[in-house]
Amino acid sequence: MNEMPADRVIIALDVPGYDEAAAMTEKLGDLASFYKVGLELYIRDGERALEMLRAAGKRVFLDLKLHDIPNTVAKAVESIKTKGASLTTLHAGGGGEMMRAASAALGGAGGGLRLLGVTVLTSIDERTLREDIGTQLSIPTLVSKWAALARECGLQGVVASALELSLLREKLDDSFLIVTPGIRPAGGDVADQKRVVTPKQAFERGASYIVVGRPVTAAADPADAMRRILDEIS
Repeated sequence: MNEMPADRVIIALDVPGYDEAAAMTEKLGDLASFYKVGLELYIRDGERALEMLRAAGKRVFLDLKLHDIPNTVAKAVESIKTKGASLTTLHAGGGGEMMRAASAALGGAGGGLRLLGVTVLTSIDERTLREDIGTQLSIPTLVSKWAALARECGLQGVVASALELSLLREKLDDSFLIVTPGIRPAGGDVADQKRVVTPKQAFERGASYIVVGRPVTAAADPADAMRRILDEIS
């Protein structure tokens, strides 16, 4: 990819509302150019937050993790196309018919929007898969299976842990995006994430973009935390 390191770090605005989102983008200023708006913020103040980010010239990852019947997901994608987002998500576990419907709804260039299939959440481990979800497939096997299906269905990329990056890059060239959450700087607190790596490790293994939340947004000095991440990856 030809983008600068700072353009490949997506800051997760997992905050309660607009005021907190606006304050964070102001604190980070030119250090961050790409932001993730997830369910918490979007449900409460989504339109205001998106307008604020667009007005500031920021790119948006609208992380809604769609998972419904194919027609409903297709209609949702048609609506998301009007929001000015660069990326949005749907669960690959929703199956091929759902992902094909989403891809068809995107159509052509999709106004700059690209669809990502969420594979296995970074909060899920092998025990959760076996005991709670009820599958005997390992995480690497399931991630690889869903990533291949997402590509076959016309999606432009996937969301996957960096622990599966090397496996995926053996089968997927750089034109297929891999967006990697669960990023923690060296020595950082992993919190509720079970499968994490450092920013540098993620890019070395083939990540297209990384998503960083609390290590920056919960830091005493978010700008300094962001600078340290950029230093690490450059």
